Amino acid sequence: MDTQHAPTLAEYITHHLKNLGTSHQEKIIDFSIINVDTVFWSIFCGVVACLVMFIVAKKATSGVPGRVQSAVEMLVEMVDNQAKAQIHGDRRFIAPLALTIFIWIALMNCLDFIPVDLFSQIFAWTGLDVHLPYHRLVPTSDLNAPVGIALCVIVMSIYYGLKIKGVKGFFHELFCAPFGPQMFPANILLNIIEYLARFISLSMRLWGNMYAGELIFLMIAILGSYAALSLGGSLFFIGHVIAGSVWAIFHILVVFLQAFIFMMLTLVYLGLAHESH
Repeated sequence: MDTQHAPTLAEYITHHLKNLGTSHQEKIIDFSIINVDTVFWSIFCGVVACLVMFIVAKKATSGVPGRVQSAVEMLVEMVDNQAKAQIHGDRRFIAPLALTIFIWIALMNCLDFIPVDLFSQIFAWTGLDVHLPYHRLVPTSDLNAPVGIALCVIVMSIYYGLKIKGVKGFFHELFCAPFGPQMFPANILLNIIEYLARFISLSMRLWGNMYAGELIFLMIAILGSYAALSLGGSLFFIGHVIAGSVWAIFHILVVFLQAFIFMMLTLVYLGLAHESH
């Protein structure tokens, strides 16, 4: 970003919505480029989630539980009840998987509450902005992360379909459901569309909501800055903080709701893999 003049509205938004990639992306799809910030923060949130669960499990007691243990037990019970309702079979792996997905996505979404300019200012003060010109904090607002997680869920649903029904039963359902063996071309097309719809609904819903939330936070930051510059005084900075806080409170619902929806759809799709049609 040019340091000789204040960035325009378009420059500010473009700068904050650009990932730190291994190279400049010129194509819409380019598998040779890795978004380093997305990979770093997604792994970071995954490690934090595993550490928190490990520490809570290590300190768990059969006596009167503490507040953290009580919260985790309520969360585990909620996920287990949802898994019971959706999975009619062995859920020893699926229930912990759903819990992990919920906590992991919720933590990645919660990064959206960190001020949008915080890391840019830190990099500028420390001189790291030369090496890290771009930095995007929220992994789920980068389409690559939701697409990757959704793809893993779809692959797992196919795996469980093959495991539960067998290769013969899986392909029989693929070719013969729902219209019977005489209409096998239509059956194949419909089932392929169904898997694609699951994949798109999982990835696009999460990405769209988090991208929109990130964009609104940027707009609030811009409006607050312009108000402070044009009208002056600390009163407008306070108004900017209040507006950002109100949206952050509302955004808490979006953050955890999207994690819950992703977890529920994962359980639904894995549950469908256990059922015969």
